[in-house]
Formats: sequence, structure tokens, C-alpha cells
Amino acid sequence: MTDASTGLDFVHRFEPATKPGRPPLLLLHGTGGDENDLIPIGVRIAPGSALLSPRGKVRENGMLRFFRRLAEGVFDLDDLKSRAHELGDFVERASEAYGLATPIAIGFSNGANIASALMLSRPHALAGAVLMRGTVPFVPDDLPDLLGVPVLILAGKADPLVSSANRAALAELLSRAGAAVTAVVVDGGHSLTPQDVAIASRWLAERG
Repeated sequence: MTDASTGLDFVHRFEPATKPGRPPLLLLHGTGGDENDLIPIGVRIAPGSALLSPRGKVRENGMLRFFRRLAEGVFDLDDLKSRAHELGDFVERASEAYGLATPIAIGFSNGANIASALMLSRPHALAGAVLMRGTVPFVPDDLPDLLGVPVLILAGKADPLVSSANRAALAELLSRAGAAVTAVVVDGGHSLTPQDVAIASRWLAERG
């Protein structure tokens, strides 16, 4: 759905909460996905939570993304920062429209990168994040205040796209900003595994 009259200009899916008190989730898909991709993951890791799942607006070789890149692993930083603020505006307006508390982001790959960029650009936009197969989006000139914001980083041991140095740099950057970072390396590559789902589910359960 999309509703430009209220500023909800991302095509998105919204699934209302069925268990009051559970934190809402912002689901951010990877390259080639859409607003439907992470709905089953959201249901599994946080049953009963409200789910807000926008569709990325950028197309790369026919595949949807949340921001442009210049080459594999080379981000268009101007576009990334602009798109992060655009997503932040959507989250604020959607939260008001649907009566949601500040959400926890669940991002995979490109979705994890836009979630990190959102935290670094607008530190109050998210109540936390699960970053699956994410990298450092950019290093801000001034670190935001993310004091106490819980972040779970899930990395693949054999991920061909995200190096161990890069995932360590992401954890270090968010930690320096004050986030409460938990980093876990799972068996597997860039794709999600049942282990990712189980770890994310436990982590979210500990936060309400």
C-alpha cells in the first residue's frame, strides 16, 4: 500500500500487532527483495509484534534496493544519506499513522546497511536494530548519540561479500557511538540461516 496524502510514500506492508506491548519491527529487505520478503522472518522472530515493511525505491538491473551503489561494495554516499533521511521521514509518519512506538529495525544485507545509515543519521529513529550481513555504510564526521541503543549484528563466517574486518568495523563504529552491540558470527555465507532466526528471536525476546 502507499498513501501519499499522509506522507507514506513508500510502497509497504503493515501487519498490526496481535500481542500488546511487543515492540514493532521495521523490516528492511535485501537487494532483489521487496516488502513481502521479511514478513515471514518477522513473524517467526517476534510473534505478535506489529510489522512495518517498506519496499526500496531504487532499481539496479531490475532489482529493488534502498540506495544506489557505484559498484559492488561501493556505495553512492550522497544517495545513501539522502535515502536514509527519506526512510526516517517515512518511519515517523507511518508510526504516527499506525499508532506505533519507535520500531526496532530488522535489516538484511542492503536493508541492514540502510538501517545502520538511519541510526547514524537520525539516532532517535530506531529503538534498536538487528543487522544481518551488514557493512559499514559510512563514517559520520560527528558520531551520533546512540547511548544504550541495543544492536545485534549477525555475520556469516563464510560470507563472500562482507569481510571479517568490515563486520568488526561496523561493531566498533556503533559501539563508539554508545550503542549496546552484540555481534555473533554464524555458520554460513551471505544467506540467512535458521541459526540467524533463532538468535534474533532470543535477542528480541529479552527486550520485551
